[in-house]
Amino acid sequence: WCAPRSINMLDVCRIRDTMMQEQKKQPISMAETSDVKLHIAMFPWLAFGHLIPFLELAKLMASKGHNISFISTPRNIDRIPKIPQTLSHFISFIKIDLPKVENLPENAESTRDLPANKVPYLKIACDGLKIPMLDFLNNNNTSLDWIICDFATYWLGQIAADHGVRTAYFSVYPALFLGFFGTPDTAMYGDADRASHEEFIKLPKWVPFESQVRACLFQLTRIPRNSTLGIKNVRDPYRLGATIRGCDAVIVRSSLGFEPDWLNLLKELYQKPVIPVGLLPTEANDDDYSDDSINASWLETKQWLDKHEKGSVVYIAFGTETKPSQYELTQLALGLELSGLPFYWVLIDQRGLSDDEVLELPIGFEERTRGRGVVCRSWAPQFKIVSHDSVGGLLIHSGMSSVVEGLQLGKPLVLLPFMIDQGLIASYLVEKKMACMVHREDVDGLFTPELVADSLSLVMVKEDGKMYREKAKEMMCLFGNRDVQDKYLAELMHFLQKRKGAVGIVCLLCGLLECCWACSNWNKGFGIGCIEQWVLFSSVTTPDLVKEQALVIHFFV
Repeated sequence: WCAPRSINMLDVCRIRDTMMQEQKKQPISMAETSDVKLHIAMFPWLAFGHLIPFLELAKLMASKGHNISFISTPRNIDRIPKIPQTLSHFISFIKIDLPKVENLPENAESTRDLPANKVPYLKIACDGLKIPMLDFLNNNNTSLDWIICDFATYWLGQIAADHGVRTAYFSVYPALFLGFFGTPDTAMYGDADRASHEEFIKLPKWVPFESQVRACLFQLTRIPRNSTLGIKNVRDPYRLGATIRGCDAVIVRSSLGFEPDWLNLLKELYQKPVIPVGLLPTEANDDDYSDDSINASWLETKQWLDKHEKGSVVYIAFGTETKPSQYELTQLALGLELSGLPFYWVLIDQRGLSDDEVLELPIGFEERTRGRGVVCRSWAPQFKIVSHDSVGGLLIHSGMSSVVEGLQLGKPLVLLPFMIDQGLIASYLVEKKMACMVHREDVDGLFTPELVADSLSLVMVKEDGKMYREKAKEMMCLFGNRDVQDKYLAELMHFLQKRKGAVGIVCLLCGLLECCWACSNWNKGFGIGCIEQWVLFSSVTTPDLVKEQALVIHFFV
């Protein structure tokens, strides 16, 4: 069957080119796949900055009639926002127990429960979830179409493929952050030209366009090192690269209107489908506030906001994972006081009970700012607060969820990034004139109260900052357009529906992972659809001959 007369590599190239042209002429329409309902499992990293975007995407997919199995640990599932009653039949929450790990505190199931130096132990515990995930796959592999996973579970792609289930990595970070790490192999094993921190913060050599995106040295040195902690934990870049290399597709919380160059770069770097899912603008859900205590707290907050003039209040928050140092907190508080602006500050002064450093505001700060400022040390309904007319701007860490919520509501942003992902996002927003950033020293991250006050006054009040206020209003169309978001969701679902099914090989014609009709146990060859369509314009006219020549192609490649 492998006789040279059958086929040669010129035939392979000819068939590939012909098929690609044919596919462009006759693409599968969305109408052909719209009735296909999927069963999708979602398994986010154990951090609320990841859990919430995964949940938002789950709700969007469920709203189209797809069945979602949302997987996490018991405490995390109990703490995420409630879903609308209309979606309760489509989303099932699967609780899997986090294994006990030495030095991981009791009941610590997310990064919000831990100081930064103990998060590596949470990743070790997360790796222990491989066994319950195997159980889940064994019980659901016949009905499951896709698993949408996160960066941390680098081992999931292989075990899912072993069960015949496809995986997609969903990045809650924008493409510019992923592009900064290069190809999957570069992320996993590093690059000789980026051996030092100083080299790593520069624009990488594989970025073919001009950009001001960069990190700061202090953002890199802030990351806890496994070696200094004396533990054996897989590095985050390795997890990211291995996850991307092992998945069938990459889904990115982004849009072509936001970062077209970076999305196109990812396709070149990854050589696999990269699908922007849109920016996932927040939708207010009344069920989130059905709890009486939460509702009472919101009413009290609303009464305070109602007393202030339109656009006069600054909202300050740094997400669930970012905790400033005591120095940073002091400088920030004094800057707020110096600005003279009304403010609502959601302050995380401790990350879990095992956090020994409880942050303290400057002596007398709350007394001196009473009336014009509120410091909230518990959960706050951020979207409802930012939606209020009295809120005129945000001081945030550059986390994507906060960026999207601010700009979808047309509120200008002042950025104070702490970590590398935040620094990269902040530099891009500044490059595109979408935000103003508080200046910090590159090496140690130092900043002064005066710099905080000046940045706030510029964006909120001064005539020179009018450009930021106008740009924020302009960005509402990009960050808050529901019709555009629906189109991105439709394109994602079309892709997932079209590509569902067995996994195993990379089709030489279409470049997509498919199971070969002719020889399913080979790792390269032609996919089912490509071989069947080949008959239409090939001299081969019988299925047996098609199969014979497909086997020969396997032999050659």
